[in-house]
Amino acid sequence: MAAWGRRRGVPGSRERVVSSTDCYIVHEIYNGENAQEQFEYELEQALEAQYKYIVIEPTRIGDETARWVAVGNCLHKTAVLSGSACLLTPLSLPQEYSRYIALPAGALSVACAALYGISWQFDPCCKYQVEYDTYKLSRLPLHTLTTSTPVVLVRKDDIHRKRLHNTIALAALAYCVKKIYELYVV
Repeated sequence: MAAWGRRRGVPGSRERVVSSTDCYIVHEIYNGENAQEQFEYELEQALEAQYKYIVIEPTRIGDETARWVAVGNCLHKTAVLSGSACLLTPLSLPQEYSRYIALPAGALSVACAALYGISWQFDPCCKYQVEYDTYKLSRLPLHTLTTSTPVVLVRKDDIHRKRLHNTIALAALAYCVKKIYELYVV
């Protein structure tokens, strides 16, 4: 019966509330003129400590962090989609027209993967995603916050994601090099 209740959205007795050791809250407490730097330092420490959840209460830092994560996600998705377009275009278009789409798409994929690798790969923030799921957010200790719109980061394993866009970008690069060789040398 408890399983039936959980499926219907009724909290069961075995559901777990996130413990305080899994969650770090960057509180918006202004005590001095260097408060913004203190918030940034706290966020940096929380990222380095690899908390499962990081709640960012200060609006400015939360928005900046959410934008940084969104740009990294955009680079990843662009690398994957344009690389896939590069690799699939020759299969769907005639040979004489496919290079006009495949080569720019391949170059875009390689550029996005390279930019992600240079700018985001070693940043501890790239291991986090912004959490929007209200069910998961309800398990966090958000009742202690002074703001109603915190940014919540959740740590995710991104190794498969990086492998995917790097593999597709390298395959697109190999295809582009082969095509350019065929066009200009042969």
